[in-house]
Amino acid sequence: MVKAVAGVLLAGSLSQCTTPPKGDVVVSVKDQKLGIYSEGKLTKEYVISTSKFGLGDQKGSNRTPLGQHEVIAKIGKGLPAGAVLKSRRWNGEVLKPNAPGRDPIVSRILWLRGMETTNKNAFNRYIYIHGTPEENRLGQPASYGCVRMGMKDVVDLFDNVNVGAKVVITKGHLPPSEKEKPAEVVTDGDGSPALNAPSTTSAQPIEVARLVPTEGEKKRAEENEARSSKRTPEAENEKPAPRKSARHKSDTKVAGHASTRSKAKA
Repeated sequence: MVKAVAGVLLAGSLSQCTTPPKGDVVVSVKDQKLGIYSEGKLTKEYVISTSKFGLGDQKGSNRTPLGQHEVIAKIGKGLPAGAVLKSRRWNGEVLKPNAPGRDPIVSRILWLRGMETTNKNAFNRYIYIHGTPEENRLGQPASYGCVRMGMKDVVDLFDNVNVGAKVVITKGHLPPSEKEKPAEVVTDGDGSPALNAPSTTSAQPIEVARLVPTEGEKKRAEENEARSSKRTPEAENEKPAPRKSARHKSDTKVAGHASTRSKAKA
C-alpha cells in the first residue's frame, strides 16, 4: 500500500514538471507496431511486442490492457541504450541487443495509467512501454503484459512523447494518416480557373510570342511608306475645280435658238 501511494506521488510530481504532449501514441496488437501521431499524421512507427498471454486488465493475468491510457511518468532520461532498470532504477549494467539468457527492462520506461473502467488496473499492474534486449522477438506477442520496444527505439519514443500523452492500445491495425485536403482552386465567375491564380508558386510567367513579318510584307510596307512621303500637305489640301453643269449649257443654246425664231416671226 505504501509503495503504491509513493508511486502515485512520484508520478504526480513528474507530471507537474512536464510540458504539453508532443504527440499521441497508438499501439496495434494486430500489427505488433506502435505509431506516433501528430495532428492526425503518422510521424513515426516502431515494431513492438505485446503480451504472449493475450489481452485483458485482470490483476495477475500478465495480459496487455486495451483502450485509452496516458503516460503518467517517464524514467531513464540520459541513460545509455541497454541500461538495465531494476525496480525503475539503473543498476549500472548495460546490455547489448539479444544478450543470451537475459530479459530485463532496459533503456527507458514510459509508465501507463488506464483512463477507462476496462483498463483501470494498468498503473498498479506496472504496465509500461519499455526497452527489451530480446529484439529478435519483436513483431510477435512475447511480453508479460507490457509493450516492449527495441533498445534504441524506446529512447527515440521517450524523446518524442511527453508525460500526459495519450496512448491507445487497439486490437486493430494502426490507423493511416489523415488525408491532406487538396489545394483550393480559385475560379472565375464562369467556373473556369482564374488566370491570376497559378496552381503553384513556381509557375512561370506567360511568354507572348513575337510575330515576324515576311519579306513580302516588309516590301509592301516600304512601298506604302514611300507613297505617303511623296504626298505634300499642299497636295492634300487641293480640291478639283467644279464641273459646269451640262444642263445649263443646253438651256442656253435652246434659249438662244428660241430667241432667233422669235426675231424671225416679228
